Amino acid sequence: MSRPELPRPAPGEVLLVCTFYKDGKASWGGLLNAIGGHQDGDVRVLGDGGVRLRLVADPGWHYLHGGDVPALIPGGGPVPPVVVLVDIPVVSGGDGPLLVDVTAIPGRGVRVPPARLGEILAALLGGALAFDDLVRDMDRSGMYQGDGGRPAFPVPTAPAHRSFPALPSTAAPLLVRTSFDDEEGWRALLDELGGIDEDGWLGADLDVDEIEVEDDDPLVALVVDDRAFEGLQPGQVPALVPSAEHTTLVALADHRTFAEPGRPLTVVDLYDTPGQPAVLPCRMVGSMASNLEISNMDFYEFVAEEGVQPWWEAP
Repeated sequence: MSRPELPRPAPGEVLLVCTFYKDGKASWGGLLNAIGGHQDGDVRVLGDGGVRLRLVADPGWHYLHGGDVPALIPGGGPVPPVVVLVDIPVVSGGDGPLLVDVTAIPGRGVRVPPARLGEILAALLGGALAFDDLVRDMDRSGMYQGDGGRPAFPVPTAPAHRSFPALPSTAAPLLVRTSFDDEEGWRALLDELGGIDEDGWLGADLDVDEIEVEDDDPLVALVVDDRAFEGLQPGQVPALVPSAEHTTLVALADHRTFAEPGRPLTVVDLYDTPGQPAVLPCRMVGSMASNLEISNMDFYEFVAEEGVQPWWEAP
C-alpha cells in the first residue's frame, strides 16, 4: 500500500505527524498538553523560541515508522531537517515524541521529553544542536538525555558516504553481511546458526523437536550476502526496510562479528528508536526475534548498559 506524501512545511515550521488512528480519527494522546504552547489554527507554537509545529494527519500514515519518512518527503524544494512523529508509544504509553532525521542520516530517530520538545527543536533549527548530538546523548531506551543508563555500545554517527539499495521485503528477520574481510568467519557464523538453504534462509532446516527447552531460540532469517551493503551502519538501516512488510529485525554481521568472542551481531531497532543498535552474541538473536514478534519484550531490553552486566550473561 502506497502512503501519501508528507506536506511541505512553511519556512520555520516542523511537521508533527500523527501515525496512530482509531476509526480513521487521529489519536494524539496527551502529547499536545504535555508539550505546552498555544494553538494558531493547525499550528502549535511552542515556548519562548516560537517553534511552529504544523499538525498533520492522514489515515494513510497509520503505523508510519521513522524509516518510512524519508521516502515521503516531497521533492523539488528545501528539505526540512527533522520530522516529529506521534506514534503508538506516545499515544498509549506516554512516551516522548520521535524526532526523525531527514537530512544527515535520513530515517534514524531519537525520542525527546515532551516538555523539552520546543527547546530541542529550537536548538536544532538554530544550529546549536545537530542530530548527531541527540543520538550521542540518548539513553538505552532511546530518550535524549534520559535516565535509563548509557548504552554500552554507542550509536555510530559517521555513515558510509554512499547510497545503499533497499533491503528485501519480508516480515521475517534479516541477517545482513556488512563486512567482507573474513570469508571463513562468515561461513563459520552461518554454520553456528544452523546453515542456510538454497533460497538463502538461515535455520529453515532446523528440527524444532531436537532443540532442548533450555536452548536459545534458533534464528530463522533471510540472509543478505551482497557487497552492495558493505559498510552499512545501523542508522542507515531503517530507511532501507520496505514499508510493505513489518520486518521483525535486521541483524548486521559487521567487523565486530568476526573479531570478538561469541560472534556478536549488531541488531537494529526499526520502530521504537529507529537506528539504535543492540549488540548481542549471535546465539541470542533468535530469542530476541521471538520476543519481539510476540511483543513479550521491548527492543531496549536487549541494549546493554554501560558498566552493567547484561542479563543474558548473568550466571
